[in-house]
Amino acid sequence: MIDLRSDTLTRPTDAMRAAMASAEVGDDVYGEDPTVRALEERVAELFGHEAALFTPTGSMANVLAVAALVVPGQEVLCEARAHIARAELGAHGAVSGLTMRTWSHPRGGLDLAVLEELFAPDLGPFFVRTAAISVENTHNFAGGTVLGLADLQALRAFADDRGAAVHLDGARIWNAHVATGTPLASYGAVADVLAVCLSKGLGAPVGSLLVGSAEQMDEARVRRKRLGGGMRQVGVLAAAGLHALEHHVARLAEDHEHARLLAEACGVDPATVDTNIVVHDVDDAVTFVKAAADAGVLLSAVGPRTVRMVTHLDVDRAAAQRAATVLAAL
Repeated sequence: MIDLRSDTLTRPTDAMRAAMASAEVGDDVYGEDPTVRALEERVAELFGHEAALFTPTGSMANVLAVAALVVPGQEVLCEARAHIARAELGAHGAVSGLTMRTWSHPRGGLDLAVLEELFAPDLGPFFVRTAAISVENTHNFAGGTVLGLADLQALRAFADDRGAAVHLDGARIWNAHVATGTPLASYGAVADVLAVCLSKGLGAPVGSLLVGSAEQMDEARVRRKRLGGGMRQVGVLAAAGLHALEHHVARLAEDHEHARLLAEACGVDPATVDTNIVVHDVDDAVTFVKAAADAGVLLSAVGPRTVRMVTHLDVDRAAAQRAATVLAAL
């Protein structure tokens, strides 16, 4: 089977397993795991922030990151298909006590005029106040689209003018970086707090980080423990992330090329595929997914008439070409 359901399905390479096996470890709840500390310092430096905090999942990283900016009873604004709104099981409201309002954009992007209409300033003890604006780069359910740096910088200025914060869900920020050549520090500069993932395109088996100020990370460490996210000798997992940062970033360009190959096979304009995700409209998603599986290709149905395919480390050129043949026939 050629598995295109998600880039979370990758398995550690032999070299990554070796790095994990030889990792120096300590108790991370005490802040004494040297490999975790090295990973946190490396990621914070890459994005130009003071500190970072390792978490087991991207959803936890996002919950902690948004909670660093929005207190209970305040709101965060985000795009309607954002991961924090659609794929984190309501955790932000259930755990953090905040509310959420959304705007819609066909490619998951920004329209500052719409944001101006949505934004709620502090009007005293009568209305919910907008404390933060969240954006996703790349945008998963919009098809791996890249939010351009100019748009992000305009958002930063918009938020600064209104005394609001910016959260960046950068689960696949590495893909945006490779696709556009934008420095990671430039992405970091537009966000007060961001979350980045190691277990998608980078191919680590587990792990994400939130990135921000030292004070924010100290507070997030307490919240992480409260949520059951305190981990012990977790350097064996952090080592996988360090290996991925060293060896698996530049190769993301191959995944982007393979995604465009799949798009062309489906009749989707390859120029509209920014990174490693292809979203394709069909008559019946469930039927299409079953037919593809019967032919040896696994896809995801993400709507009644929408399927998603994601290229990754475990799908080489030959596999992408075989999948393209199947999809073209379907």
